[in-house]
Amino acid sequence: MIEQNAYQQAGVDIKAGEKAVELMKDAVSDTYTDNVLDGLGGFGAAFALGSDYKNPVLVSGADGVGTKLLLAIAANKHDTIGQDLVAMVANDILAQGAKPAFMLDYLAVDKMRPEVVATIVTGIAKAAKASGMALIGGESAELPGLYAPNHYDLAAFAVGVAERDQLLAPKNVKSGDVLIGLPSSGIHSNGYSLVRHVLGIQTDADFNHLAAETQETLMTPTTLYAKSVWPLVAQGIIQSMAHITGGGLIENLPRAYTSELSAQINWGSWPVLPIFNTLQKAGSLSVEDMLLTFNNGLGMVLIVKSEASKQVMSQLSQANQPAYLIGEMIARQESGVVFQGVAPW
Repeated sequence: MIEQNAYQQAGVDIKAGEKAVELMKDAVSDTYTDNVLDGLGGFGAAFALGSDYKNPVLVSGADGVGTKLLLAIAANKHDTIGQDLVAMVANDILAQGAKPAFMLDYLAVDKMRPEVVATIVTGIAKAAKASGMALIGGESAELPGLYAPNHYDLAAFAVGVAERDQLLAPKNVKSGDVLIGLPSSGIHSNGYSLVRHVLGIQTDADFNHLAAETQETLMTPTTLYAKSVWPLVAQGIIQSMAHITGGGLIENLPRAYTSELSAQINWGSWPVLPIFNTLQKAGSLSVEDMLLTFNNGLGMVLIVKSEASKQVMSQLSQANQPAYLIGEMIARQESGVVFQGVAPW
């Protein structure tokens, strides 16, 4: 006798996968622009660059969300984790001086739950659209036995486009250039292994026993910067830029300029969000630990010429993007980033 639905009995539900695609397809197609030639449903996705570029360069990126996923799973809240995923790749591409163009996502689950999968992908699609990207394809894989019950993983692969002479580069930065910091919404998507450690979050119950306000703060999605910052890049008034992710200011900012320079940053020039003080106190963390793990309130740092700083600040204000003058570039010091003033911890 031939066994029926053998694949389903082995743990893979093809019908559930088809239902998930049906639930998410409208949100995905809503991200499409005229550049998308073939999207969801084919064996590959096609994206036309168009004829507006003279010497186009493609800038690509790949990233995930990290262990913040464990909090989303604990909270059974899956509508904003997609924004964290998109922000990781879109903000990186932007920092290179490219306009985010399209992305693909990879979602691997222990068991296909159509409504949960659709919620996750719809969140990805909304954030992609907000960043000006088309979500032109991806993969949802049901992998029984590989993931714990109700667990999943997310990854994104994105591409941006820029004119070759428009790309931001470390060599563009000179001593005297000004540092403009754009605030983060919170922890973003980096350092959650340390967050869980210092707050004692080992199980779903541990997370759900936290105060509701703390849970909400920990789940706040990563800020998307493309909409407010891309017009400045397009105008050619940004010299370089750093997306502040894992490694914090100390490791990410020096990637935006040459080894002959240092960034001099003034403590107190931007608001350090309360959650970082909470984490520092809970873990008795050193200033070095805080700087190497968290963004501490700054999600992106722009480097601009001194004479352009007022224009940049004005345009950011018009775009409803808060920004702070946090320091300047100076000749090389003992390290790539030096701080003035009194540290908050």
